[in-house]
Amino acid sequence: MMKRILAAMMAFVMILSCVPVLQAQATEIAPTASGTTYYVSSLHGAEGNSGTSESAPFASLLKINEITLQPGDRVLLERGSVFVDEYLHVKGSGNAEAPIVIDVYGDESQPKPLIQTNASEGSIWYQDYGKRLDNTWHKYRGNVSSCILLYDVEYIEISNIAMTNEGNFDQGEVYNSAYRMDRTGVAGVAENIGTVDHIYLRNLDIRNVQGNVYNKHMCNGGIYFVCHQADDASTGIARYDDVLIEGCRLDEVNRWGIAVGYTAYWDKIPYGPSIDPEICKTYGSTNVVIRSNYLTNVGGDGITTMYCSEPLIEYNVVDGYCQDITNEIYVYEGNRGGQVAAGIWPWMCKTAVFQYNECYSSTYNQDAQAWDADWGDNAIYQYNYSCNNAGGAIMFCGTYACNTVFRYNIS
Repeated sequence: MMKRILAAMMAFVMILSCVPVLQAQATEIAPTASGTTYYVSSLHGAEGNSGTSESAPFASLLKINEITLQPGDRVLLERGSVFVDEYLHVKGSGNAEAPIVIDVYGDESQPKPLIQTNASEGSIWYQDYGKRLDNTWHKYRGNVSSCILLYDVEYIEISNIAMTNEGNFDQGEVYNSAYRMDRTGVAGVAENIGTVDHIYLRNLDIRNVQGNVYNKHMCNGGIYFVCHQADDASTGIARYDDVLIEGCRLDEVNRWGIAVGYTAYWDKIPYGPSIDPEICKTYGSTNVVIRSNYLTNVGGDGITTMYCSEPLIEYNVVDGYCQDITNEIYVYEGNRGGQVAAGIWPWMCKTAVFQYNECYSSTYNQDAQAWDADWGDNAIYQYNYSCNNAGGAIMFCGTYACNTVFRYNIS
């Protein structure tokens, strides 16, 4: 395997010498305004502390959940901390000059602070797209447990946090039951504030997120961002602009690995078979970058952008996916819309660019390809490497895959 990877890398170097690289869309924002810094430590904290100094940290994330954070605020978790049956559901937004930052402090030899949610009662929230989805089989409302929830908040940057959200099998849960609650590491929801700007996730460690095997478009998996129908149309179209997911490690997550952009406004982006770029920018998400993430042992699909305009997906590795989409596990009679999953692919995107990614070792199902040119317009796959995928290298969905470009790839 290592020889094959090295050979592929050498081939990429040769290709890179003669073909220009597309630039990332996301940009850094440096805080220019001061805010409050909150410290949280399960090792040295106390509930009666002020929480505003390293010497007097809060003991629990529950204290942060009570605070409406302001622009420029920072929440720092001490390395080595483990927050059992806890969660972080962020209240409050930053702004362009001063995003809210959630990060770590303490001894760098210690592991990342771990949010060990275990689908605890307080972590559960109700998801509702506001209407049925483009496939009536897909579940569109119900309870979800999330380690970190970003619901109608923006200008948030989260880095260096670990999290798990396991099933409660000792309490009688059945792993492949159709009625198990959906679970997420990080869930993002845009609903009632129009465009949600600037959400950055960096260097997160997300593992053992044991969600529902079947539910494709609930917040269900490692990292999942969605857009609900607004309760009040005057707040504007719910969508994302400037999303960066970079350097994260995901292992044993289900159902999805990383997904960004599924929207209740799906019927506003008609497929004809091409997609109008201005309509896609109006109702879909923009400036979405998914880069340098490493995913292993994913229950369903690896990385997917949905209803996005010009997303960039590059330098990611998906090693082992579709692992629950088998006849032995995926047994619910309704199948919630299909016993299918693939590696790294777009759904109803305009000019999605996939480059310098690697994708290995899918479990056989009706899809199981590394790359999938699904419904959408002008998907570009270039300089990618794949091997040992049960469904082969790429699937073109007939006339529904419009203007697809597949070049300079090795399989």
